[in-house]
Amino acid sequence: MRMAAPTHLRALQAVELAIRKGSLKAAAAELSITPAALGQRIRGLEDYLGYDLLVRGRLGIRPTTELENATAHLHAAFRELETVSRILDFQRVNEVHITADSDWADLWLKPRLNRFKKDNPNTLFCINGVGDVPLRLGEADCEIWFGEDRGDDGADVLFHDYFVPVGSPENARRIAELPSEEMLEGFPLLHLNCYTRDVIDIGWIEWIRKFGHRKTAPGIGIRYQKVMQALEAVYANAGFLLCGIALIKFQIDEGKLSLAFSITEGLRSKNAYRIRFRPEGLRRGPVQQFHEWLLGEASNTLSELKDVTG
Repeated sequence: MRMAAPTHLRALQAVELAIRKGSLKAAAAELSITPAALGQRIRGLEDYLGYDLLVRGRLGIRPTTELENATAHLHAAFRELETVSRILDFQRVNEVHITADSDWADLWLKPRLNRFKKDNPNTLFCINGVGDVPLRLGEADCEIWFGEDRGDDGADVLFHDYFVPVGSPENARRIAELPSEEMLEGFPLLHLNCYTRDVIDIGWIEWIRKFGHRKTAPGIGIRYQKVMQALEAVYANAGFLLCGIALIKFQIDEGKLSLAFSITEGLRSKNAYRIRFRPEGLRRGPVQQFHEWLLGEASNTLSELKDVTG
């Protein structure tokens, strides 16, 4: 069976980056995907070819014997593709290509993006491979992630979020009738893996340790990879979620979500949403305009967070 060309190309890109960067984690960060997703791309190509392509050595990831003779050609091919991509960038002057944390893109960016499009109707977007125009080869113009500083030149902090418990309006009314120390007792707690990847992130254990309202099993409950998945459970009255308020402002304003406790009972994340624009992309007018607009919107979010937290 012949492998589909786009899948083949993405897998080769993953292999080339893993060798060049020396680790799956660094290669995944370059592509704004998880190491597991990167590994799946590589395994798909290995299954198709019938042999391994990478092996872990003392100095990091290196090519297997089967791949070694082709490694120089692989690097050269992607250097040429990067050159082609840079040339084509200036022929696609109205396009802005973004790779971003999917929850941030769906919950924070998309509800605001129509305002930018209204003022800039000729600018076309591709966000995480989907949008007005198809995904192109090469780096995106803009990358947004939640986490620590990667040491990238030109990376900026958009904002640190403020985490509060939220539930459906019905569940919020139910716990309001209970004694303070037992308000969460017996109610399912929904957990987000995307916020608990390391010790400086926030979860229910940290929140309950500080504010109480529950005495048993703060770490037990269904775990979700993404905020969007967990919100569907909240809407269905399936439990309470500890979530960054900047992402769910519109859902709270629309009455789809309710704050379970006082706004003062929240925790500020030590990690942040961070942004990096590719210098070559910033030479194009639409990308410059989007860059300025995005920083302005992030500044508005910071002001809103200060207002609600006092």
